[in-house]
Amino acid sequence: MRAARLHEYTEDMANGLTVEEVDRPEVSAGDDVVVEVEGAGWCQTDNHIIEGMWTDYVDQDLPLTLGHENAGTVVEVGEDVRTVEPGDQVICHPVQTCGVCRPCREGETMYCENQSFNGLTVDGGFAEYLQTGERSVVPLPDGVDPADIAPHADAGITAYHAAKRAVADLNPGDTAVVVGVGGLGHIGLQCLDAMSAADIVAVDLKESARDLAEDLGAHLTVDPEREDVPAVVDDFTDGSGAEQVLDFVGADETTALAPDIVTAGGDHQIVGYGGHIHEPSQALVNGEFAYQGNIVGQYTELQELVALVERDEVDLHTSRYDLGEINTVAEKLEHGEIDGRAVITP
Repeated sequence: MRAARLHEYTEDMANGLTVEEVDRPEVSAGDDVVVEVEGAGWCQTDNHIIEGMWTDYVDQDLPLTLGHENAGTVVEVGEDVRTVEPGDQVICHPVQTCGVCRPCREGETMYCENQSFNGLTVDGGFAEYLQTGERSVVPLPDGVDPADIAPHADAGITAYHAAKRAVADLNPGDTAVVVGVGGLGHIGLQCLDAMSAADIVAVDLKESARDLAEDLGAHLTVDPEREDVPAVVDDFTDGSGAEQVLDFVGADETTALAPDIVTAGGDHQIVGYGGHIHEPSQALVNGEFAYQGNIVGQYTELQELVALVERDEVDLHTSRYDLGEINTVAEKLEHGEIDGRAVITP
């Protein structure tokens, strides 16, 4: 089968991955599931993996097939699998869990002590077929195209995970600020709108992203190059600040906004990454706000997100590319030329 493989770390996105022939994965354990990939979302994390940014956090053996946002049709199952069968269409949570460690017993999918992560620690879905496990597949409702929903496997549940956290502390009439209305941000904004009665302020450099934010329910959009974001938020909230900020950029410039836009007791939810937090501890004490990190959501949160999709509460904006165009997609994302989410169709 064809697969897009990373052979060495590089910052040259034009030549990051190599499409080559590799053996098709097969069932090797009772709970294995082999999926024919119909859609695999491209994520900013894929660019970061190519650059080698994850080597300090996980073990990676190269060459590695990338792709952690996968959906498709089941073609083979192990003898112990009961929840899906060949022919079923599924979306795949990127993590395979052991099910027996303490975090697994508590339902904390992403904290599993023995996890495998498609496209990060084991081969992923930028290929014609993907090997995963029964604990990681969510059956899709009838009529849902796997290629349309694939990015929800990571972008969707990560955004939903952060939005669900934020909604727990948002009362009607409160303000939530969404920083970055890209592949994750446009999903997070819709989740906030669907699950809360908060006023939503969207911040993005791109006019097309701000227009999308308005279409998706934002009450106000801000161009940070032309407007002073703290001043706009201060005026919009009558000086009280935002109860929740969802930062889908995670750059130095965006994390630095927190002391000036988060209300006392509020949270700056960090979803995007690549930057740093440089605020003095006194700023956190004085404002009594918190920075909260967010990683991929739980398996159950993927089920909940699929339910929102089925109810037309969340609309994923995608563009499709062939496997042979994979490095072109990496370059486009690196230069901010993709609105919404890019999907590879092997």
